[in-house]
Amino acid sequence: MTLPSAKKLYAVIDGTWPAAAKQALGPWTVRMDDSGSSRVSAATAEAPFTDADIPEAEASMREAGQSPLFMIREGEETLDALLAARGYQIKDPVNMYAAPIGQIATSRPPPVTTFEVWPPLAIQTEVWAAGGINKGRIDVMDRARHPKTTLLGRLNDQPAGTVYVGMAADCAMIHALEVAKEHRRQGLAAHMTRAAAFWAQAQGAAYLTLVTTRANDAANALYTSLGMTLVGQYHYRILPE
Repeated sequence: MTLPSAKKLYAVIDGTWPAAAKQALGPWTVRMDDSGSSRVSAATAEAPFTDADIPEAEASMREAGQSPLFMIREGEETLDALLAARGYQIKDPVNMYAAPIGQIATSRPPPVTTFEVWPPLAIQTEVWAAGGINKGRIDVMDRARHPKTTLLGRLNDQPAGTVYVGMAADCAMIHALEVAKEHRRQGLAAHMTRAAAFWAQAQGAAYLTLVTTRANDAANALYTSLGMTLVGQYHYRILPE
């Protein structure tokens, strides 16, 4: 089975983690959101551009109260170089992973380890908040179209983790997987990933996908160990204030 391309996953990110507003501005799509999440606050190039087009996007983002931020996708070396010359710094290089759904949905987690929940419970928002995932990001999940769900993870009869999963086309994408600090390194992240795959399989998904920063060694090791394949990368360029 051919895995989804990087280009397809860029669209899956937009579909499962949508910005509050998007504006078509010349060659750019400018995303506007007050959540603090780069994925919903970055401009992307959608048509041929020149260096002279960049200030228009910058002005739009500043008008929305956002720092100028651009998403640099594969093949966009020219944009990357132009922004670097303007003083933009690299932010959050990201890996994109994918796997056939049946490759991850192989064995269900132990009983009472994961529960499908929508909308998320207060205890899930507390786990997310402890990991730096704020209400603005919960609002992003609320905006996403169905099918979508969250999973509550439990260990030792205690709420211990949470994750959000959304569908776009034939892909399910995991976002915001968080395990409480005191419950880490006990296999819960793998259990929640497999539970997400079983949920997605029931929705008709062909692939399980996700993104994680390249600097997150634990997450990259986990998804690689589950048999997921690196299918693309991207990063952001931000203008220091």
